[in-house]
Amino acid sequence: MSGVEYRRLAAHDYDRVVDVWQKAGLPYKVHGRESREAFARQLGDDHIIALGAFAEDELVGVVIGSHDGRKGWINRLAMVPGMQKQGIAKELVQLVEQYLESAGIMMFAALINSDNFASLSLFQKLGYEVKPHIMYLRKLVNKEF
Repeated sequence: MSGVEYRRLAAHDYDRVVDVWQKAGLPYKVHGRESREAFARQLGDDHIIALGAFAEDELVGVVIGSHDGRKGWINRLAMVPGMQKQGIAKELVQLVEQYLESAGIMMFAALINSDNFASLSLFQKLGYEVKPHIMYLRKLVNKEF
């Protein structure tokens, strides 16, 4: 979309990022891995990139990309209502993919809630395949994360 600027996010963008997550209905844990402190710490990690889409200096979309040296992850993709279906989320995902490729990562993944049909559709249009036979398991050491 023209008129949209894409750039890396900084720690001072945190409140605006949370605002986008809230407007998009994306839950976050204020004391967990999405806390202000955790966000700032993650931005200092070379394996993580946080990108924002700005329309007239308003943050309208965000995404976080990360990798473990072999697989890249696209996380926390969120758009402000009213800004969907304009190609902004697609551009954010593709920018994260470019970052991951530049780090030598050739496999990308995204975890999507089964009722998030908009994200599912977007990722499928971008060539991601659904792997219904894979089970997602997790173990929380700290319930806040």
